[in-house]
Amino acid sequence: MATLELVDVRRNFGGVKAVDGVSFSVTGGRITGLIGPNGSGKSTLVNLVTGVLALSSGDIRLNGQSIATATADAVARSGVARTFQNIRLLAEASVLENVMIGFHRLERSSALANLLGLPSSRRETRALRERARGLLTRFGMTAFAELAAGSLAYGHQRRVEMMRAVASAPDVLLLDEPVAGMNDVEAAELGIIFRSLSEDGMAVLLIEHNTRFVAELCHDVHVLDGGRLIAHGTPQQVMRDPAVVAAYMGAD
Repeated sequence: MATLELVDVRRNFGGVKAVDGVSFSVTGGRITGLIGPNGSGKSTLVNLVTGVLALSSGDIRLNGQSIATATADAVARSGVARTFQNIRLLAEASVLENVMIGFHRLERSSALANLLGLPSSRRETRALRERARGLLTRFGMTAFAELAAGSLAYGHQRRVEMMRAVASAPDVLLLDEPVAGMNDVEAAELGIIFRSLSEDGMAVLLIEHNTRFVAELCHDVHVLDGGRLIAHGTPQQVMRDPAVVAAYMGAD
């Protein structure tokens, strides 16, 4: 099973400690939650893991190998995929084409073979197209395959972005507020899919403001506040923790 480890991870912006000594792990076959109030450091932490930001100190390891200094592209190729708070799709391309972009890590044909349309390249494209259609089925999006991604409703665009991330067959999937703006029915449908991904062995890190969704879905939860971990444990333990209640509700 894949394992993502954060070891004493720190990121400073001048005198501000955006992430301050965070350590935890995300393992295959489990959904790990990361919650915290606005400004707690969640997005910064995701950007550190994915190579968008450089660490000030500490280490990030994927299956025992450090990826702390890897570029964002190298992190993705190593097996870490993510979604974004702000949807990033090719609006004019079809849903199927957007999903196929996610297979870039799996492509074996050379750029020249693709350019010349060689038989090996055509075979690979057909195979990847079929895999993309399999993802559309899994996410309940088959009927939208040929529609422009930008023409879809918000919730469906979210699904396209998630399919594109899953298409790369990552060891670790980071879901950055995946059900933001969705109703309970839409969130519950995605929850079933996320659970099935973890049951297939994927390590899933769920970053969410919807604490009820996190509590229903996650095996364990870590709570950030002010860049530091203030609690961790099962959802039930965390939601009862006085420090967590104070962070979300305020306290004297």
